[in-house]
Amino acid sequence: MSLVLVLLFIFCLLIGVPIAVALGLASSVVIVAFGLPINVLAQRAVNSLDTTPLLAVPLFILAASLLNAMGVTTHIFDLVRLLVGRFRGAVAQVSILVSLIFSGVSGAALADIGALGKIQIDQMTAQGYKKNFAAGITIAAATIGPIFPPSIPIIIYASVANVSAVQLLIAGIVPAVLITIFLMIQVAIVARIYDLPRDTVSPSLRAVARKALVSIPALLAPILLIGGLISGYFGPTEVAGVTVAYALFIGFCVYRTLTPRAVLESLKETAEATAGVLFIVSTAALFAWVLTLDQVPAKAGAFLLGLSDDPFVLLLLLNVLLLVVGMVLESIAAILIIAPIVAPAMHAAGVDPLQLGIVFVLNLMIGLLTPPIGMSLYMVAIVAKMPVHSVIRGVLPFFIPLLLSLLVVSAVPAVSTMLPKLFMQ
Repeated sequence: MSLVLVLLFIFCLLIGVPIAVALGLASSVVIVAFGLPINVLAQRAVNSLDTTPLLAVPLFILAASLLNAMGVTTHIFDLVRLLVGRFRGAVAQVSILVSLIFSGVSGAALADIGALGKIQIDQMTAQGYKKNFAAGITIAAATIGPIFPPSIPIIIYASVANVSAVQLLIAGIVPAVLITIFLMIQVAIVARIYDLPRDTVSPSLRAVARKALVSIPALLAPILLIGGLISGYFGPTEVAGVTVAYALFIGFCVYRTLTPRAVLESLKETAEATAGVLFIVSTAALFAWVLTLDQVPAKAGAFLLGLSDDPFVLLLLLNVLLLVVGMVLESIAAILIIAPIVAPAMHAAGVDPLQLGIVFVLNLMIGLLTPPIGMSLYMVAIVAKMPVHSVIRGVLPFFIPLLLSLLVVSAVPAVSTMLPKLFMQ
């Protein structure tokens, strides 16, 4: 039964059927063909959406859309440029830091690229950077967003792997900072070797103070979010709602650049993006149910534990699997299909659930950089108006810091577990 299910799914993908439809269609055919109760189709699809953490998904999408609509990304970018100074490769370093800051409200790699990509690439190319290098660093820096809270992939992983969403979101803070540091080291090395341009800004205390004053309301959004999570006052759903309310407040009352028309457009974008995500969640639940009925998770667990009982070895094997899967499967679909299968076995082998969640999501975010399905590649190609093969050439060097970050997170559990244990006792 499971073999038929997987083959049907692969066939649908090969003929160009959208992933959500392929998951649902393959599951429906198998359920009908093998005489399983048809009412499962509606029951499982609806029940998969009946989970509180998933309410955070549309709210975080809306918060990011509102902040982008009011133009705060430009203020943050200008402030960081003034703070970083005029050393070689400064604008590339700014792009990385701004991605880290903006990830505190976006929760998704594609949201980061949509909000920041054009600004980042235009600033770098205007100062003499090669366009493919600018595109490469923009894509690589966007992987920080889905690791740093809030993170839509982490919330979805937590909902299917029965892990605390709050603890898992906090677990992503140190790995996200680690990725930022490794990317900045890479840029510093490249700047020294290839004599990258210096920034053209002339920082002064007065200019920094003026821009900081304008940027403070936007910078408080991620502080509010992370502070609420760490303090325990908010869960992921509550903090998402607070972030939306805060975005509306500063948009109408502080910056006064948000209009009712812009809010309506943000709501439309949120509805479209949320519908796509939740459609995949519901159809993947059917797919996972058929696999579970055929005892695939138990068989996969026995197979993994038969290969090794060393948690690090198992994580390395999982890394290889997920890096390959990330090349051909959309990240949320991969989480929904694979996490229920491998998570119980990895937990039984002694892998910390929080470490596993971060390793899982980071792998799939690296998959966004890899053809043929790497959505970040196509997103940047559209934003920068350049061919995809040039984007791929530009991003290749940045696999080094990303894979190094993945290795460290896999080898050192404390990178992921330190903050949750410190603040969630």
